[in-house]
Amino acid sequence: MIFSNPSGAPELACDQCGCRWFDRMTNTCYECGAPVTPENLAEIEAALAAFAASKAANDATNPGPGATPPQP
Repeated sequence: MIFSNPSGAPELACDQCGCRWFDRMTNTCYECGAPVTPENLAEIEAALAAFAASKAANDATNPGPGATPPQP
């Protein structure tokens, strides 16, 4: 399960219990022990790539205060 944290970034949560904490040594949920599947990993990778692309596009169109404009 993928959800967005308060900053808008995607995070992986357990499909069984909704827990967001995983044991990286065993690739299982800390709460219920459910395994992180290859499908879960592919889903979060795709969500992270989409988030990074949208953030890069937003940063390019809204450089923020103090940014120097591009030179012709």
